[in-house]
Amino acid sequence: MPRVKTNGIEIEVESFGQARDPAILLIMGLGGQMVLWPDDFCERLAGAGYRVVRFDNRDIGLSTKLDGLGRPPLLRNGIAHTLRLPVRAPYRLDDMALDSVGVLDALDIERAHVVGVSMGGMIAQLLAARHVGRVASLTSIMSSSGHRALPGPRFDVQLRLMKRPARLDREGLIAHGMQTWRMIGSPGYPETEADLRDKVARQIDRNVHPQGFVRQISAIMASGSRAPLLSQVRAPTLIIHGKADPLVPVAAAYDLKKRLPQARLEVIEGMGHDMPRALLPRIEQMILEHVGISAGESQSRRSA
Repeated sequence: MPRVKTNGIEIEVESFGQARDPAILLIMGLGGQMVLWPDDFCERLAGAGYRVVRFDNRDIGLSTKLDGLGRPPLLRNGIAHTLRLPVRAPYRLDDMALDSVGVLDALDIERAHVVGVSMGGMIAQLLAARHVGRVASLTSIMSSSGHRALPGPRFDVQLRLMKRPARLDREGLIAHGMQTWRMIGSPGYPETEADLRDKVARQIDRNVHPQGFVRQISAIMASGSRAPLLSQVRAPTLIIHGKADPLVPVAAAYDLKKRLPQARLEVIEGMGHDMPRALLPRIEQMILEHVGISAGESQSRRSA
């Protein structure tokens, strides 16, 4: 898989499909490597006639690690964020949005259908608001505007995210990761133990870098609300959210819909803060319908 240079760092990138096809840019969430976009998910989107691009965000996976920027004080930042005090972070989500623009530039992609999940949805919102001409459509999955009036994660989930693994060997890290996914996952679509283990092990075997997770979550807290920016979004927007999401409660989806009144909102019963294998065909279909309609609308506007 190639690395591209952007924004002063290197980003690991992988493409599926033909370079001449319309592009779909997939942006992963907090601490997640690009392989959380399953290979077969990417291949099916590519098979529908799209160039599908996934990548490791900065500080995660095989992309540049910014250890020289230090490790932010996670507990102190969490308290500061709750009290609406300044949060210490070496970079912001806007920097990560610029990384994404750099990926498009490096691959000679003028415009892309942008799909972001969780933190990736936040980055996608910034792309759509600040880089309007680069975004053909926006799909925001289990994400949020970051407005301070919205409910936060369930308390046990907050504690889980700050808990360190009991053991740091491979099996200990896998067990810790599986327990986290069980807590935030979809109660209506539980993953098999084999699928869950494969999801966690594949990331651990590629790279383990907890400091990157701390810098990313600090970036989320330090970046504040995107609500004032959302009025600048011009791209057709699809919002997908699980009704049973314990990390980003479904109220965030209704808030996004309020701020993006032309958006299409799909709330999925029984879905938590993951994309379980049983739901992938449904999510793929929603995305393909959305990007297809968006492409048609864009062509109509050019022809008018």
